Amino acid sequence: MSNSNAILETKNLAIGYTNSNRQNIILKDINVSLNKGQLVCFMGPNGVGKSTLIRTICGTQKLIDGEITIADNDITKISKSKLAKLISVVLTDRINAGNLSVKELVALGRYPYIGWNVSFSKEDMLQIEKAIELTNIQSLVDYKIYELSDGQLQKVMIARALCQDTPVIILDEPTAHLDLNNRVEVINLLHDLTKHNGKTILMATHELDLALQSADRIWLAGSNQPIIDGFPEDLVLNGAIDEVFGLKGFDLKTGRLEKRLGKGSVSLKGDGHNYLWTKNALERHGYSVESDSVISIEIEVNQKLQWRIRKEGEHIVHTLEDLIELLN
Repeated sequence: MSNSNAILETKNLAIGYTNSNRQNIILKDINVSLNKGQLVCFMGPNGVGKSTLIRTICGTQKLIDGEITIADNDITKISKSKLAKLISVVLTDRINAGNLSVKELVALGRYPYIGWNVSFSKEDMLQIEKAIELTNIQSLVDYKIYELSDGQLQKVMIARALCQDTPVIILDEPTAHLDLNNRVEVINLLHDLTKHNGKTILMATHELDLALQSADRIWLAGSNQPIIDGFPEDLVLNGAIDEVFGLKGFDLKTGRLEKRLGKGSVSLKGDGHNYLWTKNALERHGYSVESDSVISIEIEVNQKLQWRIRKEGEHIVHTLEDLIELLN
């Protein structure tokens, strides 16, 4: 059944590679859709075909069978210039931008609109400035591309995609090789673009923890099975994510690494983030937190943070490292 709210939809799609001798089908029976204003994370093990599907949706790789429609257009029947006004793409490949500045690279997003005379209109300039502002890269506009860090370059490439002013943005591993701060910043940026700017975003990613906290839907691809299109929490509870990834040491109940407990139990009294990080340190070192343990720990915030431990007497420590050492 067709999804009337979908801006992009696949029907019985098969993707892969064709040569003179045979077809190599990587994924088939793909029936998924993207709705306006959604952030969709496309996930699955390495080699399952995520990048192949992205290239096929973007029109850079021929589909083997089935259909892809975007804004009621069959992508195999529309021109590349029209498709460039419907889908913009951000890949992980390091670009060779020569001596271009950040602003010049962002402006490349307007090329589907300006024709061969390369003359920017007032509307083009407004879109360039808007993209720079939305991605918060105003301080980088005069930098050369080779001067940027990986995180900065990723934001610039997203700005270029925004400048292209398409309803759909597709990204292939946009947080790969980024540090934690930049990964979170990019994910938050993409989330805001869907919620406040009406963009529809498809992102291939391995970041399961971030996907579970930010995605509106997840496309889940496993070997030799159709892609599952589902609500993130439903895919956790029905076991689909665990089945596809065969998770080892990741607790889907909490979205965190499983702790190897067994050193004993402690009771813990406190609140807020002090409690949460104390509990994390205890569990990481093998101690379970229970209410009736003979060892009790109380978090106190006076002039500075301290922990009062009752274990064969009373002790006070001022760091979690000292707390764990005392328990051990």
